[in-house]
Amino acid sequence: MERFLENEDQLIDMAELFKVFGDSTRIKILCSLFDQELCVQEITDCVGASQSAVSHQLRLLKQAKLVKSKRQGKLMLYALADDHVKTIIGMAKEHLEE
Repeated sequence: MERFLENEDQLIDMAELFKVFGDSTRIKILCSLFDQELCVQEITDCVGASQSAVSHQLRLLKQAKLVKSKRQGKLMLYALADDHVKTIIGMAKEHLEE
């Protein structure tokens, strides 16, 4: 862990990543995608936010490489980018339950 302290760029990147987790709407979106792919309308229904708000948050989550998307016909489907995202969410939930 000491090597992290020597690499300022990594520390900055890590801080930016944690900032993305600092919004409850983004957390709701990530949780809604935990086990399934969803389109924007389905995510909107899950999190109870407007479509424009969800689209904005999805853009931020994609920029942070936490969410990926793929086109299926006319729909854009969203999913968690990889298992690391599931691990981060799971560890946060576990930590809070202690």
